[in-house]
Amino acid sequence: MKFTAGQIAELLNGKVEGNQDAIVKNVSKIEDGKPETLTFLANPKYTHYIYETKADVVIVNDSFVAEKDITTTLIRVPDAYQALAQLLEMYEQSQPKKTGVEQPSFVDATAKIGDFAYIGAFSYIGENVQIGNNVQIHPQVYIGDNVKIGDNTTLFPGAKVYKNCIIGNHCTIHAGAVIGSDGFGFAPAANNEYKKVPQIGNVILKDHVEIGANTTVDRATMGATVINKGVKLDNLVQIAHNVEIGENTVIAAQSGIAGSTKIGADCMFGGQTGISGHIQIANKTKLGAQTGVSKSIKKEDTIHLGSPSMEIMNFNKAYVLFRKLPELKKAIDELLQQANNA
Repeated sequence: MKFTAGQIAELLNGKVEGNQDAIVKNVSKIEDGKPETLTFLANPKYTHYIYETKADVVIVNDSFVAEKDITTTLIRVPDAYQALAQLLEMYEQSQPKKTGVEQPSFVDATAKIGDFAYIGAFSYIGENVQIGNNVQIHPQVYIGDNVKIGDNTTLFPGAKVYKNCIIGNHCTIHAGAVIGSDGFGFAPAANNEYKKVPQIGNVILKDHVEIGANTTVDRATMGATVINKGVKLDNLVQIAHNVEIGENTVIAAQSGIAGSTKIGADCMFGGQTGISGHIQIANKTKLGAQTGVSKSIKKEDTIHLGSPSMEIMNFNKAYVLFRKLPELKKAIDELLQQANNA
């Protein structure tokens, strides 16, 4: 890769401040910037690095105001982070992609494979599977019977998709993820034993869904577990049976959602969030890291913290008191002592 600052600005519809002919051959972090690399500044915490970075070109927001002299070339755009994402996506798409079926692998005779698809070595493609155009199935992937996969979807090594599941277009499933494993359904029986309830439903991933490494999405007991368009799940997330997640919701690592819960659209959940089963979470809800939700959240566009969760204003008030508990206890003990001595 070799571009000038002017060429990059043209791709991003940005404006150059500095040397239009500055050469970029690679990318770097702003704190580790090297000559002939491109970096970006989006988080204000990293602003001080822009005055000392060795990177030749830095993408910044239009609103950025320099407080010192800057020796590097700037490309101003409305949103530096989105511009970098756009640039990296263009670079990734320009890379050659594999096609064809590598051996050894197993593809059932009834499977239908789309144009320009790639199936890596040691993969298994079951009966009546339908794979769309430009799909990338990396080595050691398992695709069960009757699975449907849309166009331009990628499954990375070791991903597993159980039978009857449906995956949309432009999805990404990372290494070790499991789509369609059995939900945790057991009925109490005699002698404190549990009888397994067959999980006969499936999982449906709509378009533009991304599933992180080692994340699991359980199949429904009946019907479907549904992950709607644009949802992004981080690594090590557990989605239980019959859960439905609304469009463009993002969930960070080590979070878990129990069975039959309905998550709204445009929600944001921090890491290690836990959500009980059979409840509803309203659209645009934001949950801080390690928040535990045991009751439905019905009001849209609210922020919740703590376990059990509460709205952020109430949490902040409670936290002020919590931090003062040792002092309050000491004061109460002193008052009790005084009362006893009176």
